[in-house]
Amino acid sequence: MANMKLTKTAMSLQDAEIRCHNFEEVALGYKKEEAMEEAMRCLHCAHAPCISGCPVGIQIPSFIEQIAKGNEEEAYRIIALDSALPAVCGRVCPQESQCESKCVRGIKGEAVAIGRLERYAADAHLQKGKQMDGKRQNNGHKIAVVGAGPSGLTCAKDLAMKGYAVTIFEALHEAGGVLVYGIPEFRLPKTIVQHEIEGLKQLGVRIETDMVIGRVISVDELMEEEGYEAVYLASGAGLPRFLHLPGENLKGVYSANEFLTRINLMKAYQQDSETPIQHASKVIVVGGGNVAMDAARCARRLGAEVHIVYRRSMDELPARKEEVEHAQEEGIIFDLLHNPIRVHGDENGWIKAVECVRMELGEPDESGRRRPQEVKDSAFLIEADCMIVAIGTSPNPLLRKTTPHLETNAKGGIITDENGATSKQGVFAGGDAVSGAATVILAMGAGKKAAAAIDAYVQEQVIHSKNM
Repeated sequence: MANMKLTKTAMSLQDAEIRCHNFEEVALGYKKEEAMEEAMRCLHCAHAPCISGCPVGIQIPSFIEQIAKGNEEEAYRIIALDSALPAVCGRVCPQESQCESKCVRGIKGEAVAIGRLERYAADAHLQKGKQMDGKRQNNGHKIAVVGAGPSGLTCAKDLAMKGYAVTIFEALHEAGGVLVYGIPEFRLPKTIVQHEIEGLKQLGVRIETDMVIGRVISVDELMEEEGYEAVYLASGAGLPRFLHLPGENLKGVYSANEFLTRINLMKAYQQDSETPIQHASKVIVVGGGNVAMDAARCARRLGAEVHIVYRRSMDELPARKEEVEHAQEEGIIFDLLHNPIRVHGDENGWIKAVECVRMELGEPDESGRRRPQEVKDSAFLIEADCMIVAIGTSPNPLLRKTTPHLETNAKGGIITDENGATSKQGVFAGGDAVSGAATVILAMGAGKKAAAAIDAYVQEQVIHSKNM
C-alpha cells in the first residue's frame, strides 16, 4: 500500500555556513531507509503520467517499486535501459518541470521525489563499483559522434548497445561537455561523470579528445575518408552572449562560460591549480538562470560578496527553485528589477563599478513573462571588481562554416527534422547545437531519438545497396 504522506522525504544538505567555503557536494542524498520511505509514496498509477514527462522515457514506477522493496540494483538496471547518465540526471535534471510535474501525488501534496530516488539507485550502484554490461557484438557499421556532452554520450550509448562501432570526437581535453566545464563540483561531482563515461567505454565506445571537428578534420572527411556511415553533431552551445555595454571589455569582466570552465574543468579553485582565477571582493552576476546561479555560488566560494542583477522579479527567475534557495542560503544577494547599462573602470583598466537602472514590469512579452521597462532617471552605481555575464549561449559557428550544405537558422542552430536528420545526407544533429542552451535531459532525449534515426538510416542504406 502506498505511503499516504503528503510531503517528500527530506534530503540532508551540507550546512550553508560551511558549504559556502568549499566545493563539496551540497545535497547528501538519501539513506536506504529514507529512499524506501519515499518510494512507498508512489501510487503506481495505471497510466503512469510521470513517464510522459521524462524526455528519455524511463520506466519510473517500475524502478521506484524496486527501491521500495530494497532492490536498488534492479532499480538501477531499469533506469539504465533508457538513460545513459542516471547519477547525473538524478542530480541536475529539472524534475519539478518534467516527470514530477505529471505526478498524481502532486495534486494534493508534493510529487514523489523521482529525481532523488533516481540518484539514490545510481549512487548505490556506483558504490558497488559495477559498470554496464560489456560491449555488444559488432554489426560492422561505424558511426561518428561530435561532442562528448549529454546528447553525444546518450546517442553513442544507444548505438553501441545495437552493435555499432562508435567514436566520439571531443574538442576539450576531457569528455563530458557541459557536465565537466559548466556544472560545479558542489552540484555534480566529476568522479560521477567519469564513472558514467567509463561505462560507455566498457560498451566499446571510443572517445578521442582534443579533436576540434572542422579544424583537425571536417565532417566530410569523417565520412568520405574515414569511413563513418553517419555523423551525429552534438557540439553544444558554447559560444557566450554578451550585453554589448560600454566598458564590457574591461579587465575583471567574464562570460559565465569562461569563469565556470576555469573553475570546473581546470580546477582553478584548488590551491595548486595552474589556471588563474580572480579572487574578487565583490562580484556582480548578470542573469537569472541556472548558469547565473552556478557562477554566483562559485564566486561566493572564492570568498566574494556576490550580487545577482536581474531585470525581472523573483517570480520570473528562470533558474530552478532549489538552486535559488541554495544561493539565498549561502548569502548571495538578489538585486531584482535592476538592469546594467554601463561598466565603469579605473585608471588601470579594471572594472570598479556597474551602472544600473531600476526596472518595472509591464505587459507580458512573447515568452509569457511580464516585459521589464526602465524607470526614468533611476540610474545608480554598484561598486564591484568583477562582473560575470550569464545571459545565455549560442552554438559555435565552426561546424556551420566548415560543413557544406548544412543548414542553420538565424541563431546559428542546426536545422533538423523531428528525428534529428539535417539537410546533409547521413548527418544528424541534436541537443544544444540545434535548440540552443537547454537542459541536460532534453539534450539526452535528442540523442536518443537521433540514435534510433541513425540506426534506421544505416539499415535502409544496407537494403538499398543490396537492391542495386
